[in-house]
Amino acid sequence: MGKLKTGIFSGSFNPVHIGHLALANYLCEYEGLNEVWFMVSPQNPLKAENELWSDELRIKLVELSIGDYPHFRASDFEFHLPRPSYSVYTLEKLREAYPERDFYFIIGSDNWTCFDRWFQSERIIAENQLLIYPRSGHPVDETKLPPTVHLLHTPVLEISSTFIRQALSEGKDVRYFIHPNAWEYLRKVK
Repeated sequence: MGKLKTGIFSGSFNPVHIGHLALANYLCEYEGLNEVWFMVSPQNPLKAENELWSDELRIKLVELSIGDYPHFRASDFEFHLPRPSYSVYTLEKLREAYPERDFYFIIGSDNWTCFDRWFQSERIIAENQLLIYPRSGHPVDETKLPPTVHLLHTPVLEISSTFIRQALSEGKDVRYFIHPNAWEYLRKVK
């Protein structure tokens, strides 16, 4: 048996929402990934830290949201690495810790358009397989991608964590934008 194809979907997941879940589901069911790991990032170097909900809350919401789907896994792997968290180091440590897996780094086309600003972006591209999913307003020229970078043709769901946080702060009922288990938990804690 070959190595397990494992997608690394890294992000703040502040909070995780149905757009994240639907994309990851698509990657498992249509793009041949055996698993998608929701890698909750403790601190994105490109984001202000005060915008983030607590690490514990964000990982808990992912755990509640992925439930019994056997191809998803919540991961706090980056919580145990030096901060700020850089993808190049995370991917290196993952390969060391799980040699039985082939990792595929999943990013949105919005991140691809600024990928040259990422820490050691050339090394990430050289050492890893990248899967780019489309984001509205961020087209990618597929003909100019390096051999390790693949553009996916997934459905585009325009939902953002920022929208959900804003709606919650305004007292809106956004239960259909996040997983029901996460919604119930948020109603109790927020």
